[in-house]
Amino acid sequence: MTDPFSTTSPGLAGPAGHAFAVTPNDGADLAVVTRGLYVGTGGDLSVILKGDSAAVSFVGVPSGAVLPLRVARVRASGTTAAGIVGLY
Repeated sequence: MTDPFSTTSPGLAGPAGHAFAVTPNDGADLAVVTRGLYVGTGGDLSVILKGDSAAVSFVGVPSGAVLPLRVARVRASGTTAAGIVGLY
C-alpha cells in the first residue's frame, strides 16, 4: 500500500494514525495520551485531561462523536458512554 504522507510528521489537527479500545478506570491512566476520543454509544464522559489533576465531565455526548481531547484518564465514575476509542 502506498502512503504519500509517510515522510510527514502528523500535527494535532491532522487525522489520527492509531486507535485503541478504552476501558474506563478510576485509578489508572491510559497507556497513551490521546489526541481524541471516539464515543460509540452516547452518554456522559468523566475524564482527566493531560496536565490536569481534576476530572471534568462532558454531559450528553452524542453517539458517534469524536472529541478532540488530550486525555490521560477516562474515569469509570461518571462515565455512562460506551464503545470509547482512544485516537492518537
